[in-house]
Amino acid sequence: MFHEFYFLCCLLTIPAAQAEILLTKAENSRLVLQIDNAKLAADDFRTKYETELGMRQLVEADTNSLRRTLDELTLCKADLEMQVESLKEELMCLKKNHEEEVNTLRCQLGDRLNVEVDAAPPVDLNKILDEMRCQYEALVENNRRDVEAWFNTQTEELNQQVVSSSEQLQCCQTELIELRRNVNALEIELQAQHSMRNSLESTLAETEARYSSQLAQMQCLITNVESQLAEIRCDLERQNQEYQVLLDVKARLESEIATYRRLLEGEDCRLPAHPCAMECKPAIRVPHISSVPCAPTVPCAPAAQLSTQIRTITEEIRDGKVISSRERVQPL
Repeated sequence: MFHEFYFLCCLLTIPAAQAEILLTKAENSRLVLQIDNAKLAADDFRTKYETELGMRQLVEADTNSLRRTLDELTLCKADLEMQVESLKEELMCLKKNHEEEVNTLRCQLGDRLNVEVDAAPPVDLNKILDEMRCQYEALVENNRRDVEAWFNTQTEELNQQVVSSSEQLQCCQTELIELRRNVNALEIELQAQHSMRNSLESTLAETEARYSSQLAQMQCLITNVESQLAEIRCDLERQNQEYQVLLDVKARLESEIATYRRLLEGEDCRLPAHPCAMECKPAIRVPHISSVPCAPTVPCAPAAQLSTQIRTITEEIRDGKVISSRERVQPL
């Protein structure tokens, strides 16, 4: 019974803990959302404060400029008032001097002369001053109105410029963020390109070293082959010379063989088969038969007169060919 009760209590307590966890998670998310909203509101208030501070500074600068103009106008007014006072004093002095001169003239003339002067009506200086003051006040009021209108237009323009500047600032901030992202991406790409360039340079250096070693080996092989070709060329030239010498020897031997053959043929022809033969082949030693021919019916005399001759044949042979031949006959 106790175990069953404990199990039921565990089943009842687990959903409550999960609910508390969910509630705390929801509360945490709500607090995080409120914090984000507060941060956004603080940022908005900060931007508004900055814009209002800028507007205030601009207004203060305009106010200071207007105060300067007001001070200048006040100084001008004081100068004009001083000029008016000085003119009043001069007028009083002139009146006083005129009265004194008139009195002195009256005293000098006495009752003998009655002078009637038709003078112009006296000028009311107070009225003139009042008119001037009214004109000056009207001028000041017009200037004040103009300045207020100008100040209002300038403030409206400044407000419009502030709004447009805030919009441009936001656009510039977004563009700046995009440009920073692009710069970061380009820097990453630049680093990748640098690494790839370094790897390619190392590969190029290795390839150049390998090909230079192979080129050196090929150059050694070429030099060896060239030396072998030079040796073979020398051997061929030597063999060609030997072959030419052998050809010359062969030609001499062939000429000697031909000479010996002719000599042998001449020895063979020197003893004919019939003593009455009319013709014989040329030889070195040829028997000379008498010019009296034998009669066909009469047998030749056994004791015919013979003569011996030496025939020398000189031939010039070049490359196995007979170029010239000379024959000389010498009787014994």
